[in-house]
Amino acid sequence: MLYFLRQLYAQFLHASRNLLPIILVVLFFQLAVFRTLPPEPLSLCLGLLIVAAGIALFLQGLELSIFPVGKSLANQFARRGSLSLLLAFGFCLGFAAVVAEPALIAVAQKAELISEGRISGITLRMIVALSVGAVIAIGILRIVYGWPIHWLMIGGYSVVLGVTGFAPAEIVGLAYDSGGVTTNIVTVPLIAALGLGLANSIAGRNPLRDGFGLVALAVMVPMISVQLYGIWVYNLSGAEVVQLAGGESRQVSLALRMLLDLAAMLRDILPIILVVLVFQCLILRKAVANAVRVGLGFLLVLFGLYAFVVGLKLGLFPVGTLMAEQLIESNQKPLILLFAFMIGFATTMAEPALIAIGDQAEEAAPGKLQGSAIRLVVAAGVAVGIGVGVFRIIEGHSIHVYIMSAYLVVLVLTFLSPRYLTALAFDLGGVTTSEVTVPLITALGIGLANSIDGRSALLDGFGLIAFASIFPIISVMLYALCVAALAKNRRSDR
Repeated sequence: MLYFLRQLYAQFLHASRNLLPIILVVLFFQLAVFRTLPPEPLSLCLGLLIVAAGIALFLQGLELSIFPVGKSLANQFARRGSLSLLLAFGFCLGFAAVVAEPALIAVAQKAELISEGRISGITLRMIVALSVGAVIAIGILRIVYGWPIHWLMIGGYSVVLGVTGFAPAEIVGLAYDSGGVTTNIVTVPLIAALGLGLANSIAGRNPLRDGFGLVALAVMVPMISVQLYGIWVYNLSGAEVVQLAGGESRQVSLALRMLLDLAAMLRDILPIILVVLVFQCLILRKAVANAVRVGLGFLLVLFGLYAFVVGLKLGLFPVGTLMAEQLIESNQKPLILLFAFMIGFATTMAEPALIAIGDQAEEAAPGKLQGSAIRLVVAAGVAVGIGVGVFRIIEGHSIHVYIMSAYLVVLVLTFLSPRYLTALAFDLGGVTTSEVTVPLITALGIGLANSIDGRSALLDGFGLIAFASIFPIISVMLYALCVAALAKNRRSDR
């Protein structure tokens, strides 16, 4: 018990250090730019402490439940030699993880509202969830047969770019954002654990080269399917626009709201738990190893997520919304771009999924990779990406040009970068768009589009999440090329 508490305390200190950049960004803009104190500073501090506690509980829960269970199931399927069962598990896991994803639900609802019903929120969610389930199964085949990840990514993103050339402008930003929100702080570690467990179980597979990549595929394929859906809706179906009726919000007590939020968290995790239990107990017919420990881990994940979201609502979201409004009202482009850059860096450094994947990568390649260095490189990529995306909205440029140019750079770097880091680089592009980043970025993009004359929330407001996914891939590959070049120079100097 003492050891457990020490680990939890260490995670809390680690999370608090990761939140420091967000605090510095808020203080800088409030004190140096707007020259006012943040509203309700005590609430902000309390919210940040709750966020840190939530991240600590969540990471500790991952270590006790999701990581060992995911790797154990992969090992058992590999030893059993049943590819069909493994593929079925991958499909069910991918579908269950995404269909109730809060960020996807939020984006789908926003798209349905802004398009006045032309885009169906539930249809969009089902298309994305089915796409992720199918592509996780394909990713498992890749690991089993040892297919090089770079050919899948090059071929896949070539299709993405080809479809983008024909897709209506109303759907492009939404499609790329839909790919970015398929991965959250629960599904990313579980999918990564599945891939790493499978790579460790098959002779001749390398955990770093073959174990990563499932997250990248889960991000890529929905971009294709949603754009095809958009082509059907806007170009082929001739569907009528349906005006949505707005429902009035009801006031509920604080206690009831807390219970509803906790129930929503349980709803998001429950499909994943059910898939794990069905395959472990009914199909493999084996009891879950260390069931009490795993159960405790899932509870920690649940309460950690809950505390995390409560802390965001209490501290960060009100301040983030206020600052976005203040920046838009100031009408100073350099300040808006600076805020976009700094908040992108700060929120990414605090992203729990990135912390977890960085630790897993360091564990998979001891001595080759450092989790802290990976996080810095990824955060810099997100900062640049959001800055570029905000600049596009301000200037009113077409998203097609930016997105297609960025992915062409990704395809070129995929040929040049070291093969051992390709899968991880694409995965890291998917872990940057989770519960911390998505709400702030989406609010900023739609707020800018609504406040600038000549901009459309549907055409211009979406797309920032996509930029936050693309540019980390570029930054990690550039980092890998620099490391490889430095290592080569050291060898030549000897």
